[in-house]
Amino acid sequence: MIRLDGATFLLQWAVGGLFFTWVTTRRREVGLGYGWLMRGTFICFAVGSLVLSRIIGPVPVRDLATVGVVLAAGTALVVSVRRRAAGVAGQREVVERRSARVAAMTGIDREEQRFDRDALEFPPWLDLLAPAIGLVGLVAGGIDAGSPAWLSVLRLVVGAAFLGAVTDAMLLGHWYLVQPGLARAPLLELVRWTAILWPFEVLVMLIPVGMVAVLTGEIDDHYGGILGWMWVTCAVTTIGLIAVTRAALKERQYSAVMAATGLLYLAILTAFGMDLVARAVLA
Repeated sequence: MIRLDGATFLLQWAVGGLFFTWVTTRRREVGLGYGWLMRGTFICFAVGSLVLSRIIGPVPVRDLATVGVVLAAGTALVVSVRRRAAGVAGQREVVERRSARVAAMTGIDREEQRFDRDALEFPPWLDLLAPAIGLVGLVAGGIDAGSPAWLSVLRLVVGAAFLGAVTDAMLLGHWYLVQPGLARAPLLELVRWTAILWPFEVLVMLIPVGMVAVLTGEIDDHYGGILGWMWVTCAVTTIGLIAVTRAALKERQYSAVMAATGLLYLAILTAFGMDLVARAVLA
């Protein structure tokens, strides 16, 4: 059976979160601070993976890849901070357009955030290095987790993408408080990816030996089957919350974004239930 390893799980979360950080930064619409927040957060998760590895037991290839994730994400963070004067193209255009509109309407030149157009921008491709390295670590962690190795690896990779998408969506929703003029397209993209990945997350947990065996009683969860039905509840609730979040974002009011962010809070809890409850029962 497949084992549940906390160090591998933290690496899984970091890899997925860093990949979907690139999905957002490549748009050149969200301010640089969002990237700083995301890289710093997931670097901490990767470091936590290394700490747990020392306690639980090392997996050399996975741990070496985790070090690579920390270094690659750290490099992207340093480059982004050093090139902060340039901002990002989309943010510059919004600031300049709105300042011009206010000046035309009121005759008052509003003080605006200044960017250096001659400075080099942060290259978003740097955000792909860390998840690419981390993918090697997930494969190693999946092979170490037990038999069948291919299923373990598949669950880790799909889970990384699924948890990364929903986590980044929730954090991006909060970023609208910092950058209120930001269009909703980046958030809608992450919500859409979460919905796309949901059926794959369900499917990989149903592949034998999977959650069907828990629901039929073939695998004893030691709680009279409650954990199996808890997983079903989490799966149904997650896609329901994502659908309601998408509906909320159709509203024009700014408060709709905050409502969507609150719904994504709940979606994270149920999404983690989908991944962790299943893997814990099947471990």
